[in-house]
Amino acid sequence: MNEQDGQGRQERADAVDREMAARLLPDAVVRALGRWWETNAAAYADGTPGAHAVRYTPDRWAQITPWPKALAPTSADGDAAVSRAEVTSAVADALQREAFREALVATYVWGKGKRGTPGRSGPATLHKILAFDGLDTALAAAVTALREHGAPQAYAALQRQVPGLGPAFFTKFLYFTGTALPPAHGVRPLILDRVLARRLRQIAAAVGRESGHDADGSIAAWVWSDSNWTPHRYRVYLSFMHAAAEQLAADDSWPSGAAPDLLECALFTTAWEASG
Repeated sequence: MNEQDGQGRQERADAVDREMAARLLPDAVVRALGRWWETNAAAYADGTPGAHAVRYTPDRWAQITPWPKALAPTSADGDAAVSRAEVTSAVADALQREAFREALVATYVWGKGKRGTPGRSGPATLHKILAFDGLDTALAAAVTALREHGAPQAYAALQRQVPGLGPAFFTKFLYFTGTALPPAHGVRPLILDRVLARRLRQIAAAVGRESGHDADGSIAAWVWSDSNWTPHRYRVYLSFMHAAAEQLAADDSWPSGAAPDLLECALFTTAWEASG
C-alpha cells in the first residue's frame, strides 16, 4: 500500500469513527443490553460491575511471585473466585506500596481466570513477564502517565514496552489502577480485549455500510482488529464507550447513572443479530 492509499484508508476510518460517535449504540444493541440487565440487575444493583467475579485455580499459579494476599493461597486445593471489587482493593493496596508487580499479578490472574494452566498462556506467560528487568519501570511510568495525563497516555506508555504483555492484559492493569486511583484528567480507562474489539467491529461495520464509508467492512476489520490497537484507537474506544454509557442512561431498560465499565462488562457477554 502506498502513502496515498494509506492516507485514504485513514480518512475513511476517521469518517466511520465520526459516524459511530454520532450514532452510538444501534437499537439492536440497546435491546440486547436491556435483556442483559434484566438478567443481571440483582448482581449489579449499584450500577457497577464490582461484583463480577472470575473463578481461577490457585495451585496452577504456584510459580508466580509476588502473590497478592487478596487471592487465595497457591497451596489451596480446588478453585477460588475473585471479584472486580476485590481486585480493585488489592491494586489500591499494592499501589500505595509501589508494589507494581503485585498489582499486575492480581489483574492478570483475574483476566485469565480458569484459562490459566501450567506451561501454557497463563502462568507461563506471566512468569516471563515478571522476569523482565524493565517491568517495574514500565508499570511505574504507566501509573504516572495515568495520574498526570490520562488513560490514552498511560496506554501509550505501556504499548510494546514489556515482552508478552499486550493490550488485552495491560488495559486490565490500567482499568483496575484507574478504578482504584482515578486519573486527574480525562475519563477512566476501560478494558479492551479481543472480544470487545469484535463487538465494536460489528457496530463499525454496520455504520460503514449504512454511511457508505466502508461498504465491505474492511475498514472496521482494520481498525478494530483482534490485537495491537494504537493509542489513538484506545482513545476512540474510551470516547465511544463513555458516550454510549450516557446514551444508555437515558433508556428505561438500563440503570440510571451506571458506570461505563458496566457497559464494558455487558458487551463482553452480550451478542446480538447484526440485522437487528
